[in-house]
Amino acid sequence: MSTSSVDSPEPAAAPRGSVRPPARERVYDWLRDRIIGGELAGGTFLDENWLSGTVGVSRTPIREAFHQLAAERFIELLPRKGAQVRTVTGRELAEVYETRRLVEGYCAEILCRREAGVPAEMAELAEQMSELGMSEDYFLLSGLDRRFHRAMVAAAGNAVLLEVYDSLRSRQQRVAVSAMRAKPVRIPVINDQHSNLVELLRRNDFPGITAALAEHLRPIPDVLDQLPA
Repeated sequence: MSTSSVDSPEPAAAPRGSVRPPARERVYDWLRDRIIGGELAGGTFLDENWLSGTVGVSRTPIREAFHQLAAERFIELLPRKGAQVRTVTGRELAEVYETRRLVEGYCAEILCRREAGVPAEMAELAEQMSELGMSEDYFLLSGLDRRFHRAMVAAAGNAVLLEVYDSLRSRQQRVAVSAMRAKPVRIPVINDQHSNLVELLRRNDFPGITAALAEHLRPIPDVLDQLPA
């Protein structure tokens, strides 16, 4: 897939009086969002000249953004070829889920031991996702899903653990979009699981939430079958 085939609007001008983000940050955000959302699919080569004209920046911030995206495993920097969007693999999906089970399970245990109940934001987000139903805006749904789970991690009160969890942010969201694209009929199931997690936290039921997280954060064979090994 060539970058020239992506129909992307010109970036909107910053509101009057606002501080415009640095050029490297604008390029990074622009590319990250389109990779997560699937507009720039795995295998796409990213041409610096095309990006310079599309995003409206020089090539230096583009190269800086490339290095950050490569460090976060969004793209690969290929000698004499440039940058190419990485493809989400079944192994990556499984490893992200495994890491999340460890972090979220520990945070759920802390909340249950404290009898802290369910963080208010989790209940609100679960309801919001249920109202969206079978929306095909996977970027929006994955963002809400991430905020839902992050609220539980944040409520545990361990700043270092939250920092580790936040380092997964973009990969977590990209994996979620890939899973929803591969099997969109699972969205109502995911919403039901979210509602169940809320109820289990409300009851401080740690054994129940451990089992629920294991079911919720597990690779689904039908999804894995549609991703590269």
